[in-house]
Amino acid sequence: MQLNTIKPAEGAKRARRRVGRGIGSGLGKTAGRGHKGQKSRAGGYHKVGFEGGQMPLQRRLPKRGFKSASLKFNAEVTLSDLQRLGVAEVDLPTLKQAGLVREIVKVVKVIKSGELTAAVKLTGIGATAGAKTAIEAAGGSLA
Repeated sequence: MQLNTIKPAEGAKRARRRVGRGIGSGLGKTAGRGHKGQKSRAGGYHKVGFEGGQMPLQRRLPKRGFKSASLKFNAEVTLSDLQRLGVAEVDLPTLKQAGLVREIVKVVKVIKSGELTAAVKLTGIGATAGAKTAIEAAGGSLA
């Protein structure tokens, strides 16, 4: 095999459709655009969601909801995550290093999900009421 002999597989390359090239091509005269109307003209078409002048659906429906921009800076950690981590003192850099929270996170809260048997000291990390009791029951503390 040589570079100058390589060619695509049989049937892999099809000639592109050449419209408006006479009757014999089968795509002459109107070139597959039908007769008259906006879609037959060059550059003529409507924008996405246009309903012929009727009030579009996205404007007929009411606006609803709100997505906080600060949510991406918050994260949750479960009790089972802390158990698997196996570290006596846990703070934000420790969680980031372990890959439990993303790098941009600023606020972390422990939620009561799973079991915790190891004593863990949390520094600069919040906890729900249930998680707090579970941590203290295991001999840990929050600072």
